[in-house]
Amino acid sequence: MSDLPRYAELPPAAKGGRSAWGVFGAEDQIGTLNLLTPERVAAAARLIERGDRFPLDAPIDLFSPALTSRRGVPRHQVLHRAGTSSFDDVYDNFYPQAGSQWDSLGHVGYDLDAFYNGASEADVASGRRNTIEHAAAHGIAGRGVLLDVERALTSRGRAYDPGISTPISVEDLELARSDAALAITPGDLLLVHTGFARWYAGQPTEVRAELPSDLRAPGLEHSEAVCEWLWDQHVAVIASDTFAVEAWPRDLAEMPFGYLHRVLIGQFGLSLGELWWLADLAEDCAADGRYEMFVTAAPMRAPGGIGSPANALAIK
Repeated sequence: MSDLPRYAELPPAAKGGRSAWGVFGAEDQIGTLNLLTPERVAAAARLIERGDRFPLDAPIDLFSPALTSRRGVPRHQVLHRAGTSSFDDVYDNFYPQAGSQWDSLGHVGYDLDAFYNGASEADVASGRRNTIEHAAAHGIAGRGVLLDVERALTSRGRAYDPGISTPISVEDLELARSDAALAITPGDLLLVHTGFARWYAGQPTEVRAELPSDLRAPGLEHSEAVCEWLWDQHVAVIASDTFAVEAWPRDLAEMPFGYLHRVLIGQFGLSLGELWWLADLAEDCAADGRYEMFVTAAPMRAPGGIGSPANALAIK
């Protein structure tokens, strides 16, 4: 799949931007995950040299209270009868997208009743189209490429605060790519390190308690230029350590680029990973100068599911 159209060659979408519906076939439900071919996965596995593993999921209860009022924090109970030799446990109030997560292609549509590849609201609600089990069945593994935007900006003396709504432009992404001294190739798993998750982990309880009512987080700039750059890289996924991959808050009134989910998920079929823990991997990449690695992730095989824990691992 090296002959994908460039962004400028895609047909215009009805309310702005361009549409990749049909690029992977009229019945497709996994979008750019199609770029994870066996040949690319096998080649990526050859990047493993040291065998060091970097879990990319934050602790399941790190983001407490949940960063949006629509979600909650899992409750965990250990099940044990005193004097016996076995333990069990149970979680409830579990929101798959409250922590390190995958967004399925049913998470956000381009517009009302217009989800990726022409799926309808009823298709997603019934579990017929675009739900998480399709990504899980395909599997996610390949060449991971880390763009350390936080380091790229701060190393040049630019003011940068991971606790505010800093937009990351194409120029910023290219700056981080240049620092990493690598090329992005079709089918890559693009990881963007903003520093937000590590910043959050260091905040006191009173700061965390205020965030859901006025959340500010860095992320991709709300622009067509960013969408064009991402599509033209032909990456399989983009994942970040920030709240929504894109800068937050969004602007729902600005159609469609005020809320990039509408284009990235709804038009491109690009799976998004959010709130990943990239701090340890970023430090290791800075230390050894290697910003590419093998990455694997296993979304839940949950029929009709809208999201999933990331279950992601980088191996160098």
